[in-house]
Amino acid sequence: MEKSQEASLQVPASKESPVGNASARVNGEITLTSKGLARIRSGHLWVYRSDLRTIHRAESGAVVRVVDQRGRFVAWAHYGAESEIAIRVLSRQPDERIDPDFWRSRLAQAIDWRESVIGKGETCRLVHAEGDGLPGLVVDRYGDALVIQTLTQGMDALKAMWVELLSERLTPRGIVERNDVRVRQLEGLPLQRGLLAGDLPAGGQEITENGLRFLVDLLEGQKTGAFLDQRENRAAAERYAHGRGLDCFTFYGSFALHLARRCQTVTAIDLSASALERARQNAELNHLANVAFLEANVFDQLRVYDDTGEQFETIVLDPPAFARNRAAVPGALRGYKEINLRAMRLLSPGGGLVTSSCSHHVGEPLFLEMLMQAAADAGRTFQVLERRSQPRDHPALLTVPAPSYLQCVNLRRLS
Repeated sequence: MEKSQEASLQVPASKESPVGNASARVNGEITLTSKGLARIRSGHLWVYRSDLRTIHRAESGAVVRVVDQRGRFVAWAHYGAESEIAIRVLSRQPDERIDPDFWRSRLAQAIDWRESVIGKGETCRLVHAEGDGLPGLVVDRYGDALVIQTLTQGMDALKAMWVELLSERLTPRGIVERNDVRVRQLEGLPLQRGLLAGDLPAGGQEITENGLRFLVDLLEGQKTGAFLDQRENRAAAERYAHGRGLDCFTFYGSFALHLARRCQTVTAIDLSASALERARQNAELNHLANVAFLEANVFDQLRVYDDTGEQFETIVLDPPAFARNRAAVPGALRGYKEINLRAMRLLSPGGGLVTSSCSHHVGEPLFLEMLMQAAADAGRTFQVLERRSQPRDHPALLTVPAPSYLQCVNLRRLS
């Protein structure tokens, strides 16, 4: 895990309710170029700085009125002067008031959707930024605690309000901010991490996922504490699991413990000793004694297994993102091909491979092409059982494909 800069906790100076002041920064007007107008009219929520024509009394972080070159209303949006993405659309309705009721309604819609498809109180993503019409805001629920990220100037200005609205709706034990991600620096925001409200239990926050119990660290764990975007994919992997299992890049043991409920034995590999220690705790928490944890480099260990002729009936590959930008894609594809080729060679006939990529710049066509090349080089034939992505609590807008970053393919070796 990358170490964040020192985090600090900023407390609003005002004693007035932040919800009551939520519309206080509505000001300014911005005219767009024809290119910027075309983006909004196509349904996209972003306009780049280069597509702003005029800026009139617009304060960074405020809600602004976006107009065309004749002054006609186009949208209400958050303006970020420091970002390349200068406009993030909030509403296209001219008579909409961007006030506390607006924010409360958007939040309620997001939470109601999760509760309808996942259930009340379940660990999941409650707000997925653009996917819920709240660009720049992420809210994850971990049991009775919440983690928020305010990733734009506009949403960061409303942080205290979000704490109040979330407390009002969900009464969590604690609310943590994990604003220690690099994207905030691109928005001109400091890196911050800490407890915003309430408290957290000593020894880690306990959550449940698909009937399994896990301890996670909301202040130090990766992402907002754990990898919630694989929740449904882990349940799918369990359905196919059998025989001898292998979980690569196990982290807190999430895939491994799902496999362990159906496999005879599971070997879980990770390079991080601290992550493996938490994974062992999670196995004990669920009384699963058929998982062995191995501290090793996955690339090296797969090569060892291949050289010694090991065979497995179920293999999971869930690596970290190999491509952080477009320039890194060729190298990332080589890395993905290496581990997938080795895994394919280790898989017994009739065995299942669950393989993923969370690299945004490696879309489904590139990922599938890489898998076809790996299978050809391994001399194996595979059936495609499922092509999966991020779960329903991580929705993407039809017109904003950027958040669709997760690829997950379930394969079965035919011969």
